[in-house]
Amino acid sequence: MNKNRAIRWMTLAVLLLSLSAASFAGVFVGISVRFGPPAIPVYVQPVCPGPGYIWTPGYWAWDDIDGYYWVPGTWVLAPVGMLWTPGYWGWSDGFYVWNPGYWGPHVGFYGGINYGFGYTGVGFWGGEWRGGRFFYNRSVTNINVVNVTNVYERNVVVNNNHVSFNGGRGGVVARPTPEQERFASERHTDPLPVQVQHQRLASQNRESFASENHGRPAIAATGRPGEFSGHNVVAAKAAGAAYHAPAMSHKEARVSPGESRGVANRGNEPRNETRSENNREMSRPANRESNTQARESKTQQRQQQEQARHEQQRQQQGQKQQARQQASEREQEQQRQQQQRQQKQAQQTQRQEQQRQQRQARQQQKQQAQQQASERKQAQQQRQQQQRQQKQAQQTQRQEQQRQQQQARQTQREQQQRQQQSQRQQQQAQRQQQREEQQRREGHGPGR
Repeated sequence: MNKNRAIRWMTLAVLLLSLSAASFAGVFVGISVRFGPPAIPVYVQPVCPGPGYIWTPGYWAWDDIDGYYWVPGTWVLAPVGMLWTPGYWGWSDGFYVWNPGYWGPHVGFYGGINYGFGYTGVGFWGGEWRGGRFFYNRSVTNINVVNVTNVYERNVVVNNNHVSFNGGRGGVVARPTPEQERFASERHTDPLPVQVQHQRLASQNRESFASENHGRPAIAATGRPGEFSGHNVVAAKAAGAAYHAPAMSHKEARVSPGESRGVANRGNEPRNETRSENNREMSRPANRESNTQARESKTQQRQQQEQARHEQQRQQQGQKQQARQQASEREQEQQRQQQQRQQKQAQQTQRQEQQRQQRQARQQQKQQAQQQASERKQAQQQRQQQQRQQKQAQQTQRQEQQRQQQQARQTQREQQQRQQQSQRQQQQAQRQQQREEQQRREGHGPGR
């Protein structure tokens, strides 16, 4: 029995290896799950680290072992002229299928999901490219104007819908517009290597899984990709809605590729098989044990086939990831060169701004110096005028004093002259009286 099982596993391994080369270049099969993700948690956006960064919102990703886990929203240094279209979970053929995000010249359809911070469900209102420079809408993004000066303000209507999937029971009802369908046919770029690494790190953190955090992750957003510690890490304020644990295991919830195409037919097989088994048991009771072994063998074969499909899918994912890694190295080099160009441009812009400020400062200093010189000249002229006025006033005062002194001396001389004349007149009168008196005495003398 063990030998036969080993032979079957070896045959299956050879089959998978033979298919690996073809699956490397094949179309990637999206992840399908039987139940939808939790609601988008409530959290605040960390501060934008610098120019050229674009916000990529958080989302629920899937792990085959532990189920849904939260990939924190983060700021990503974007390719110039490119915008991010977030991925989303959409209802299709009875399952929830993941539609991955991408970079492109326009924001396409992302399920009508309200991811917040400019992603209202239709388009992106958090910023826009203007001639190689990204400008930020301050009304919906957390921007420090000291680090980022390319800003504008435009009001955006924000709703409180936290549903994280499109279609199905309780999902967002939205369909792509003709314009969004046209955007879907444009040239797109896969997530950057830093985004892939960011998701990988989130999958390695137990606190990211919904089974642990119940829809309220401890790391809801980060300042940069892969930055899962420090002051730029933001925890969720609350879950977007009440968390309900799934009724099935995560392994049972995972849908293998191609299963949705035949699920209706396989759904009838157990009933027909049970009915035929019951008929055989009624007609041949002695074969009951062999029928039980046959059912167990079929069940085991189904499990082996399911495991083989999972293994094939893992290999396909690993091969595609390897191809993406090789391509991403080139993109990373291009991104590094682009960052260098942006840094040079930013440095040049900064130097030009500094030179402009220096010229403006020198011009202001020159104007101030001219103004001060003019003020000093005016003050000197005022002092000279005051001095002339003082001299003129002093000269006028001296002239007036001299005039008064002369007038006083003239008055004094005139008084003295009048006094002298009065004295002479008195003396003459006295002499005249004396002569008359002498004459009278002489006339009355003895000889008479």
